[in-house]
Amino acid sequence: MEQLDTDMEYMVHPSQPINPATRFNMMLIFPILGALLMLFFISAAVFQIDLSNFVDLLAAIMLVLFGVFIIAIFWAMSPRAHHNH
Repeated sequence: MEQLDTDMEYMVHPSQPINPATRFNMMLIFPILGALLMLFFISAAVFQIDLSNFVDLLAAIMLVLFGVFIIAIFWAMSPRAHHNH
C-alpha cells in the first residue's frame, strides 16, 4: 500500500501591483454631480423656475459635498495597507 503524500504545498500567488488610480476612480461621481447641478441651473434659467425656495438647501448640499470631496481626496491618496492572509 502506497503512503499518502501529506506534505501540503500551497500555491503562492504573487501580489498584484497596486494601482493608485483605482481609488481616484470613485471620485468621478463628483464631476457627474456637478454636471447634474449645472443642468439643473440651466433648466431653471431656460424655463424661468424660481429657485429662491431651494437656495438654502442647495447651499447645504454643496457644503456637504465639499466636505465629502475633501475626505475622499485624503482617502484616495492614503497608502494602502498590505495584508497577507
